[in-house]
Amino acid sequence: MRRYDWFAYVNSIGLVLISCLMIAPMIHLLAVSLSEPQYANARLVGLWPRGFQLDVYEEIVRTEEIWRSMGVSVYITVVGTLIALVLNSSLAYSLARPFMPWRKLILRLILLTYIFPIPLIPTYLLVRELGMLNTLWSLMIPGAVAAFYVFIMRTFFKGISSELFDAAKIDGCSEYGLYVRIVLPLSKPVLATIALFHAVGQWNSYFSALIYIRSKDLYPMQVLLRNMIVEDGADTGIDSNFRLSLEFTPEMMKAGVVMFATVPILLVYPFLQNYFVKGAMLGSLKE
Repeated sequence: MRRYDWFAYVNSIGLVLISCLMIAPMIHLLAVSLSEPQYANARLVGLWPRGFQLDVYEEIVRTEEIWRSMGVSVYITVVGTLIALVLNSSLAYSLARPFMPWRKLILRLILLTYIFPIPLIPTYLLVRELGMLNTLWSLMIPGAVAAFYVFIMRTFFKGISSELFDAAKIDGCSEYGLYVRIVLPLSKPVLATIALFHAVGQWNSYFSALIYIRSKDLYPMQVLLRNMIVEDGADTGIDSNFRLSLEFTPEMMKAGVVMFATVPILLVYPFLQNYFVKGAMLGSLKE
């Protein structure tokens, strides 16, 4: 028992240290965004601000382009995640049912897409032929169904007792009713997990927008941020006044926009973290 206590103690210390290493970059960016310009531009700021000012965030709040990009990111994250949950869960449920025709063949084909991802050029040509270029659909539809999500959900659905389905069928429930009334309510842990995975990936994605989006009004937040950091503010769609402020305090503005773009997705975690520790079938069936 004492040996286990020592292991838990050392393990806890190690996890705390790793967590500190992970949040240190965010603390540094926050400190840079709150510091005086002369210290930030000279890269003299560590984990604590030198001086204090909120001019960066006041400028960010006043910038229409940033709010427009934030709205685009929120829209494609929320709508894209809902689309992904509907498509992946319905496909996984169908493949989890034993009487599904061609089930093994379809599973092998899905596995093939996981081993050999679809190249960029055929994907681009398909998106163009479907008329989704320069639309937000091009940022949500192509990556909505993923083999990884399908296999996770299918494994979860197969763990649901068949006696629940038999009882529901006796009561006259259809396959659609089984999916909506039985499977989905019992699948909150896996749905929350997939939703979190997809939402974080959707929020942080910028490459698809670089390929499919031409209008600056449809730029998501990550594209604006990427252009600001990689190209030092060029071709971001931000007006000249904002570029002028970037020239005076480039490091502060970049740090402030990074914080502004990161906080919204961090707020999602507290609402979903409980589902990661809940059992799949707690209280659903007693035998």
